Amino acid sequence: MEIFSNQPLRSNPHIAIFSSTKVGNFVVTTPLLRGMKEKYPHCTLDFFGSEITKDFEIHSPYIDWRFSLYTDNPDFLETLAQAVRQRCEVAGSYDLAINCDEFSEINLVTVTAIRPTYVAGGALSEDFRLKLDASHDPVQKIISDPDWNSREFIQRHQEILSSNYISEIFCRIAYVETDFFKLELPSKQPNFLVPDVIISVTATRPAKMWPVSYWKQVIKWCESQGLTVGLVGSSPKIQQTLYYSNNTEADLLKETSLIDLRGKTSLTELAGTCRQAKVCITLDSGLLHIAAAVGCPTVAIFGNDADGDGASPIRLWAPRQPHVKIALSDFKCTICQEHHFKNKFCLVENHPCMTHLAPQIVINYLKELLEID
Repeated sequence: MEIFSNQPLRSNPHIAIFSSTKVGNFVVTTPLLRGMKEKYPHCTLDFFGSEITKDFEIHSPYIDWRFSLYTDNPDFLETLAQAVRQRCEVAGSYDLAINCDEFSEINLVTVTAIRPTYVAGGALSEDFRLKLDASHDPVQKIISDPDWNSREFIQRHQEILSSNYISEIFCRIAYVETDFFKLELPSKQPNFLVPDVIISVTATRPAKMWPVSYWKQVIKWCESQGLTVGLVGSSPKIQQTLYYSNNTEADLLKETSLIDLRGKTSLTELAGTCRQAKVCITLDSGLLHIAAAVGCPTVAIFGNDADGDGASPIRLWAPRQPHVKIALSDFKCTICQEHHFKNKFCLVENHPCMTHLAPQIVINYLKELLEID
C-alpha cells in the first residue's frame, strides 16, 4: 500500500471512496465521484457510506456499489468481510482508496484493511499501529494540515489549491480535475404540494442556531407576502437524536402557519422538494448543501462576519453557487475557530454572532431572490 501521487492505474481500475454519516459530507463528495468517472471512465467505483445517506448513494449515477460502514448491524464485521471479498472477485483487488474522512476511526481501519495498491486521504500502517505518514508528499500532506478553514491554509498550499472548499480538497488529493463547485444529487418528486418556502432551523452544533424570535419574524414576513412555508427535516424523534432544536421547531409550529413536513421525505424526495420550492432558508446544515446541489435559490444563515470569522468553518463548507446567498453577522468572534469548531455550544454570553444577524438581512435576500420590491 503506497501513498497516491497520481501513479497510473489499470485501464479498468477498482476504486473505493470512503465518506461519513452526514448528509452534507456526501453532497460535497459528488464532484469527486463525477471527477473519478471522468478521469477513469472504465473504473468500478465502490462507495463506503452510511445508512443515513444510503438513499442518495444508491441513486447516484457514479456509484457502482455501496456499503454502509456506519450501521448498527450486529453482523457488521462478517458482512463487511464477505462484501469486500465478493467485490474483489467481481472487479479485482482495489487499485485506489480515497478516504474523505480521516478523522473517522472506522474509515482509517477499513481503508487499510481492504489493502488497496494506493491510498489517498489517510490510512494506517499495514500493521494498524500508526497513521500512514504522508508528510513527504506535497499533495497528501494537505490532509494532516491542522486548519483547512484558515486563509493561511491556502497560502501554505497555494501551488495545489485555489480555495478552501472541501470539494476541491477531496478532488485535489485524488488528482481529479473537474468543476469543484458543481454539486449533483438525484431527486424524486415528493407526494405532497411543495410550499413556496422551505426552512430548516436545527443544527448538529447549537453554536450555529439562530434565535427562534428571528425565525418568527422571517416566517411572518413570508406570510405577509402570501407565501406558504414548510419545515423540513428528519422525523421529530430522529431530529431529537441527531440535531439540536431547543424547542425551536415546536415553538414555530405552534405560533405560525408553518407546515410540518419533517419525516415526510426520503433524501431524494427532499432534493425534489428543494427543486420545486421557490426559495430555501437554512442554517449551515445538510439542507443547505442539498438545496445548493439542485439549484434552489437559498438564503444560508451563518454566524460569521464578512471576514469569515464566526460560528462555522465557512471558507471550508459554504457552497459557491450564485443562487446561494450567505447571510452574515456583523459581530466578529473567533472563539469557535480557536476551539477548531469542536465546541458544541456558544462560549460567549448571549450568542452574539447569531443575535447580531438581524432578520431583515435574511428578508432582504428573500426579496432579491423572489424579485419582490
